[in-house]
Amino acid sequence: MSNINGIGVSIPRKEAFDKVTGSARYTDDVSFPGMLYAKVLGSHYAHAKIKSINITEAKKLPGVQAIITGDFFPTLCGTVLEDRPPIARDKVRYYGEPVAVVVANSEQQAMKALKLINVEYIHLPVVNSINDALKPNATLVHENLMQYKHAVHDVYPEENTNISDRIQIRKGDMQKAWAESEVIIEGNFSLPQSDHLAIETRNARAQIMSDGRVIIYTSSQGPYSVKKLLSEYYNIPEGNIIVKVPFVGGGFGGKAAMQLETIAYLASKAVNGRLVRVANSREDDIETSPCRIGVEANIKIGATKDGIIKALEAKYMVDGGAYADIGPRMAKAIAADCSGPYNIENVWCDAICVYTNHTYVTSYRGFGHAEYTFCMERMMDKLAASTGIDALELRIKNAIKPEQYTPTQVKTTISNIGNLSGCLTKLKELVKWDEGQVIYTEEGMIKAKGIGCLWKTSDSPVNAVSGAFLTFNSDGSININSGTVEIGPSTKTTLAQILAEKLKMDVGRIHVFMGVDTQVSPEHWKTVASMSTYMAGRAVLKAADDLIKQLKSSAADIMKSYPEDLDIAEEKVYLKQDPTIYVSFKDLVRGHKEPNGLAVEGQILGRGSFIMNHITDLDEATGKGKPGPAWTVGAQAVEIEYDPLNYSYRLLKAITVLDVGKIINPKTSRGLIMGGVNMGFGIATREAFEYDYNGKMQNTTLRTYKPMRFGENPEYVVEFIETPQIDAPFGARGLAEHGIIAIPVAFANAISHAANCEFDSLPITPEVIWKAKTGGKYDTL
Repeated sequence: MSNINGIGVSIPRKEAFDKVTGSARYTDDVSFPGMLYAKVLGSHYAHAKIKSINITEAKKLPGVQAIITGDFFPTLCGTVLEDRPPIARDKVRYYGEPVAVVVANSEQQAMKALKLINVEYIHLPVVNSINDALKPNATLVHENLMQYKHAVHDVYPEENTNISDRIQIRKGDMQKAWAESEVIIEGNFSLPQSDHLAIETRNARAQIMSDGRVIIYTSSQGPYSVKKLLSEYYNIPEGNIIVKVPFVGGGFGGKAAMQLETIAYLASKAVNGRLVRVANSREDDIETSPCRIGVEANIKIGATKDGIIKALEAKYMVDGGAYADIGPRMAKAIAADCSGPYNIENVWCDAICVYTNHTYVTSYRGFGHAEYTFCMERMMDKLAASTGIDALELRIKNAIKPEQYTPTQVKTTISNIGNLSGCLTKLKELVKWDEGQVIYTEEGMIKAKGIGCLWKTSDSPVNAVSGAFLTFNSDGSININSGTVEIGPSTKTTLAQILAEKLKMDVGRIHVFMGVDTQVSPEHWKTVASMSTYMAGRAVLKAADDLIKQLKSSAADIMKSYPEDLDIAEEKVYLKQDPTIYVSFKDLVRGHKEPNGLAVEGQILGRGSFIMNHITDLDEATGKGKPGPAWTVGAQAVEIEYDPLNYSYRLLKAITVLDVGKIINPKTSRGLIMGGVNMGFGIATREAFEYDYNGKMQNTTLRTYKPMRFGENPEYVVEFIETPQIDAPFGARGLAEHGIIAIPVAFANAISHAANCEFDSLPITPEVIWKAKTGGKYDTL
């Protein structure tokens, strides 16, 4: 059969026409008669006790149906530590934290009522940095830390501190490694918090039916998590909760956490179950909802004179903000992959998650990998400079290979680790590395190149699951129902291509249920971690096997043959020895009639399920364990043009080479990587939360929080090599997050060479370069 419909082909995504014509519907696109509107009042202080909340005047406003505060059905939420109230109670811990919710007939009425709510606070000392949090006798963000319920068993908060978790990696013999090291270098690094900035802000609706069912409509990456957590927090039978998710307008990890769904449920409960909508404005989304982690790190590396790394000592401190959420899991991800994609036999690493009075954090594209990669790859450039070895050759020399061990002591194979050296070799050619890393132009500009390597595994729960249902239409076409959320990467189309390849049929004859409805869709853990193709793809293949077995059994009965003598292609079950003898799908899928007229078999339904296997927890003392099924490795390069007169720069080219195992849809995959690269440039060059000395966020609008602009984009080059992951669908590795990971550090390495100055903090703006080069003194140019 021709491969025009299966894997390796750039077909349009299934939802393409809906999206380009504007007919695609998102959660907030549909309104219902009688729907009420909720607005959230955020705290004006980063750390304070709530003395009183006066809602008397606000309740008098026309259209106001209810006002709720933290005392309304209080509970504590959290997927690692249950430490966060949905609405602040007794105390606020970050600027913008919800302290009251108004439910009204219109959004305008609700917003007007917010201004009439009077909250009295008693100010508390602000923990405004990781350094503040870790000082002796530091103010505690959570005085009752040790009393919180652990939502997972492997989290280790430390009493009378601001540390919510600590992950330790202990591999090899550090004393021996330092003794063998002829070159020792150290570095300190800092990366700030920033925003996900999805084009669709977070929003949710809730309705409580008269029979006790709770219906949640939400823009979420984890509808089954919403269902499970609401059931636990409010003692609702899980079967009574239905979560519906249509298209999601970008998530980048920010919609994996549950926040507004809880507020929407409480708001509906306050108005006798009526449908209530809560939707963030852009300002709300930035200051009230969770953000990306901040990180500070101290790294020490020992190596031989010829560049072989012998020892790595690293301490990572994650600014988790006011509440734990998934922050401890990102600290774990950092620790588990702390060596980068290099063979380092001796590793000592501590990664701690720290409470501050900043916005609390949640998953962000890369799940901590862009942050530690910045630190590790800056160190690789420093090591190259110290040893006099070419930066790219140094990376090839230390690249991890099969039959070696990761920091958590997982033995590597060609299947689970891929081919980093191959990526670097291809990158070297594409970036024209041999022409020189720094080139001075006749116009007085400086062109420079920087590189960085990356790897990432899933860091998923050991029991993460995915399922798929396949049904036939009477014409023989197929429907896929999967619990994966379409958040932008074309996951649903990927599943259709996988099924088309398996059944050797036209992908245009495969239809996909684009939404997720937890009442009818099989569970998928979460649409995160670059794991949807792996997990849901495995489930679809199992469901296809189920279909094939039934189709062959039914066809064998009609054709008076053995099932093993039959095969499937082009919507037919045919005889292997004579393909002209066949039965069409359409004649089988609703059962068939015997010669005597009796109907037999019934409709054919396929089901498949998958659960992560051979994934383990990490040992508390040593970190030994398996954090994911396999790694995707790659290398990235950035070429810039630097103007030494005014300390500005232009982005010229961004090159990415990934070992993707097997590419499913080349064009979509390249677009996905380009989007990640663009986000990486935002982190590298401008995006950062700014807090004043009282912990108040200063840049809560797009006037002051500046993302990348269209005209600033460089030329993008994305190439793939293919080393199959044998347990993945057709060998395909995860790639959705990987475009972002090494771009910030590749840029930092490039600008460090161009400006002849070491940049170990992000973002790197022209002002930062000016201060580094001049000491901040006025220069008339």
